[in-house]
Amino acid sequence: MSPPPSDPRPGRPGAGKPAPDPAYCGPARRAQGEGEALAFVESPVQLLNVLEWAHASGQPTDRLLLVVLSPLDPMSRGQLRRMAELARGEGVEVRWEEARGGMAAPLATVRGLAPRLRAAGRVVIGDPFSRYVQLLLALSRARDLVVVDDGTATVEFLAQLARGERLVRWHRRGGRRGPRELLLAPVSAAARRRLTPGEGNPRIEVFSAMPVDAAPEGLTLTRNTLAWTRARFGPPRLTGGADLVGTSLVETGVVDEDRYREAVHALVRAHGVTRYFAHRRESAAKLRHLTDGTGLEVVRPDLPLELIARRGPTGRTLLSFPSTVVHTLPLALAGTGVRIAVLDIDPEWLTGHASPRAQGFLSGVTSSARAAHRLTSVPLNP
Repeated sequence: MSPPPSDPRPGRPGAGKPAPDPAYCGPARRAQGEGEALAFVESPVQLLNVLEWAHASGQPTDRLLLVVLSPLDPMSRGQLRRMAELARGEGVEVRWEEARGGMAAPLATVRGLAPRLRAAGRVVIGDPFSRYVQLLLALSRARDLVVVDDGTATVEFLAQLARGERLVRWHRRGGRRGPRELLLAPVSAAARRRLTPGEGNPRIEVFSAMPVDAAPEGLTLTRNTLAWTRARFGPPRLTGGADLVGTSLVETGVVDEDRYREAVHALVRAHGVTRYFAHRRESAAKLRHLTDGTGLEVVRPDLPLELIARRGPTGRTLLSFPSTVVHTLPLALAGTGVRIAVLDIDPEWLTGHASPRAQGFLSGVTSSARAAHRLTSVPLNP
């Protein structure tokens, strides 16, 4: 496996900081100066989108505390550390919390953050489904709550909120809840109430690059155009080949691994794919199987793909299965000449453990991307 492409334009802290997006009109602009903004992130993409929100809203970076609730897997931690470096370069205060480092870690994290959390006028979160974040929300007195993208889950969050349902990730099967989920059910219910617009509740803003069909009345939707990414990186140098974006659908139990490997091999043969950008959750064993007999170069990105593709080198064609990137890459790569194509998930690839909602959700991701960004479809065997 090869290392990720090097960054031809390393930035100095605070150098080349882009101006705020004048089109932004969410609650953050109206409430500027009312207090410190406190952001909680658990993934590299969430951290990226906090930076995008700060840029778009004009949030002073010296009044933004970004708390990383660090996950355990090494790839996520590595990408988060790189993103934390970029955030510090923008003047953001970053606090790294080993939030999952043993039985006592959650309590110690919550206790240490409680004073800043109670004082913050605005709280920014990346994953409303996270039990950790839901617990922290219960301690917040903020008058503004901002939800930034955590991928395609944002669409499901808004749909569930509009329907008044409990917050459950789309790839979970549902049915009877386990002991841990039952124990935390009151926390989840309280978070859902707090995230629902209404009298006495905070002002709610969702800052998203995803297409939204349903959202509760009274909630502010603000478009994330990835303006910070475009201003800070690139444009990329283009290669002549095709790149394939990996997915963690196997790791989440949605897609059968053998079927997925067969699909990747077919794409290599049919479309001349030479590089595979691995998702940070993909297993090393699965990636080794993908390279067997194909000559495929596997790249483990050290930053979110939007930044990797923007700084280059990048293939003239980017292929992707249903994923957040089919909505974000067209924004990040606008005007660069890169062609982005989306691949459908065959219903026969789904495992017996996949949620009944999985096929409809994945089809919705691809069809909405085609409609919003005029993406083309690519068959496995043309």
